[in-house]
Order: sequence, then C-alpha cells, then structure tokens
Amino acid sequence: MTDILPILYVPDPRLRAKAKPVTAGDPRIPALAEQMLATMYKAPGIGLAAPQVGELLRLVVIDIRPDEKPDPMVLVNPEIVAESKELATREEGCLSLPGQFADVTRPARVKVRWTDLAGAKRELEADGLLSACLQHELDHLDGRLFVDHLSALKRNMLLRKLAKELKAKERE
Repeated sequence: MTDILPILYVPDPRLRAKAKPVTAGDPRIPALAEQMLATMYKAPGIGLAAPQVGELLRLVVIDIRPDEKPDPMVLVNPEIVAESKELATREEGCLSLPGQFADVTRPARVKVRWTDLAGAKRELEADGLLSACLQHELDHLDGRLFVDHLSALKRNMLLRKLAKELKAKERE
C-alpha cells in the first residue's frame, strides 16, 4: 500500500515558497508522484502540488475524473507556455485550505508543457475544469494560492474562517 502524505495547511510557510526544478532522472520522483496521487485520491481532491506535501519540487499530479475511471496525470517541471485572453470564472477549493471555496477568474484556456515520468516532453491545450486545475496547481509551484486571486477583503475573510475552523479542530 502506498503511503499517504500529510497535506500542509495555510499558513505553513512552505506553501509560499518557490519550488525548485526537478533534476532529470531524480530517482525519488516516481515514488513521490505515486504517494501524491494516493494522497490526492484519499483527500479527496483533483490536483496536488509537491509543495502541499512539504516537497519544494516542481511536481504536480492531477486527475479531474477521480470518480469515474481514474486518468492521472503526473507533470514534472510544468510550465504554462500560452494562455487565452478570454477569462473564465469557476469555484475553486484547495486541499491546503480545507472547506474553503471561492469563485476565481483565470484565463479560460492554457497550453502547458512538462516532462512525464519517462522523461518525454509533453504538451497539452486545456480548457474548462482541466485548465483551471492546471493553473491552480502550477500557482502552488510559485508559492501562490487561489485566495491570492481574490480581493483582499474576500481573502482575509476566508483565511480568518479557516484559522478559526483549524483551531476548533485542534481542540477536539
């Protein structure tokens, strides 16, 4: 059975750090990706970035259809290489901000380039949920959270609510 990794919660400073590129052939990456997928599915979530489990590496796992036939993606050193001028707004949540949701506006479509676990260069154009998920997870690699896309008022309300809920959980 694959180990489930602990997910970091805001305000852990590692969530605000910039992740380092994964070195080609790093032997830890396949096992870490497998653990991240297991952790994401158990949470449950549709995306997880390595910084969310305390690894400051540019590694992301995504599966936007976990309830159907799993279709996991593992992205090593992903980068957005193009984005549409057209915007789209959808509700987002985050495993590092449990129970918190808000409408976030981002480019409607993106083109992402990454390396897969076999070392092959990959590229994908995405829209809809996949586009939002990719942008959300790649933000984590640069120390950005979905709440950073909100107004200061909304962000502060959400973060205060989260702090209160986490404090109440600690007392249980």
